Amino acid sequence: MPDTAVAPDPLREVRTIVVGAGFAGLGCAIRLLRRGDDSFVVLERADDVGGSWRDNTYPGVACDVPAPLYSFSFRTNPDWTRLYAPGPEIHAYLRRCADEEGVTPHLRLGADMLDARWDDAAARWVVHTSRGTFRGEFLVAATGHLTDVKPPDVPGLDGFTGTVFHSARWEHDAPLDGRRIGVVGTGASAVQIVPELADRASELVVFQRSAPYVRPRLDRGFAEDERRLFRRDPESMHELRERLFWNNEFRFAARRFTEPFLSETRALSLDHLARQVPDPVLRAALTPDYEIGCKRILASDDYYPALQRPHVTLEPSALAAIEGSTAISAAGRRVDLDVLVVATGFETFDLPSSHRIAGRGGTTLAQRWDERGMQAYNSTTVAGFPNLFLLNGPGTSLGHNSIVYMIEAQIDHTLAAMDHSAARGGTVLEVDGAAEQAYADDLDARAATGVLVRGGCSSWYLDPRHGRATLSWPDFAHRFRDRCAAFDPAAYGAAAGGR
Repeated sequence: MPDTAVAPDPLREVRTIVVGAGFAGLGCAIRLLRRGDDSFVVLERADDVGGSWRDNTYPGVACDVPAPLYSFSFRTNPDWTRLYAPGPEIHAYLRRCADEEGVTPHLRLGADMLDARWDDAAARWVVHTSRGTFRGEFLVAATGHLTDVKPPDVPGLDGFTGTVFHSARWEHDAPLDGRRIGVVGTGASAVQIVPELADRASELVVFQRSAPYVRPRLDRGFAEDERRLFRRDPESMHELRERLFWNNEFRFAARRFTEPFLSETRALSLDHLARQVPDPVLRAALTPDYEIGCKRILASDDYYPALQRPHVTLEPSALAAIEGSTAISAAGRRVDLDVLVVATGFETFDLPSSHRIAGRGGTTLAQRWDERGMQAYNSTTVAGFPNLFLLNGPGTSLGHNSIVYMIEAQIDHTLAAMDHSAARGGTVLEVDGAAEQAYADDLDARAATGVLVRGGCSSWYLDPRHGRATLSWPDFAHRFRDRCAAFDPAAYGAAAGGR
């Protein structure tokens, strides 16, 4: 009989366990390999890499950060077809990164992290997954915060007699042509979805809880001669990235209520609205009642035109209830629908992964953050959680620039910390609670004077339990690198050689 025994997995015991195979997890893995460290495993709960760009496959999905900037600085892509890349191109880019950089053999797909616990006696992380148990000296949590969908709390939604799904779990087999479709939400996904559904629906109703600011997208294709230049001269791509980065940095001043930047930014969006929506009644319904930048500023050239098509209706109130096939708005409007698309975003303040990661004494991240919300020293390490590094976690989100830039700064910090530990014979690294709290207090103080907190809105950037902007970095992106990319052993106490 043939030998059917399964060979033991050589990556059960490694130096580093990375959880998540989106931009953060793959970026960390690539950097590890490029410096000759192959003792790591990347655990991914899904059946492919890509994170948000694997999960979001809705019609019209694309990035709202310029593609040359929304990519790794150490692996630029000369073949972007558009300034704002479509989602499938970004997903394909991440797949190539994994394959061509040698990450694929280190991937364990379908490995959902069920539980990750610090073993104090062994000074190791023990991670239980749906594919078995893995042990490592370091745990890098690259699970993101735009991964776990957040459906609305609407009475009767579970009993909707038509087809209902979240925008990040798109049902491509769902019948849409000629159907009566409702879209719940007017955020970044919705403004891309609505124009696409307007081409297919017999009737389309958009439920708007609050009007977003929308600026011109100004997208364009890259000509073949441009891509040829990028391939022939990689420095030209780096120069483009630099220009795009600093242009985006310029936009942050408005978020500090700095004039004339605030007025100019507001006027850009409101003028766009006025040009595209001549009807004063509809324009009034689409005019935000809060300061620009309090919520994410959206970019679209076809959202407003789609809302003015004869069979499309803007309902300027939230979806309040479902009765069978009837959607009822907070204003009392009743609409019979065949399909309901829920574009209501993701769980951002009570991350499911935080309930599965336990540090010293069995305390989970969720318990650690229960009172004051998410926080971490340099947005990366948490007191009571030795040798744990969070990528794209608390205090990293931006409303004006590329999250990939922030992730790369965190990877630099993480690798420098690992080097520091190795140089001292494997010293366990645990940040001082006082250093962590001082960093969090500083971020709170700066956020308190910015538009996220003072702009007069509620948003997914704020923790509703106490109003802290725990998700966001309240400054220019380049200052995050200046402050957080380097590893300072002084914040890690005597055991790390800091005192």
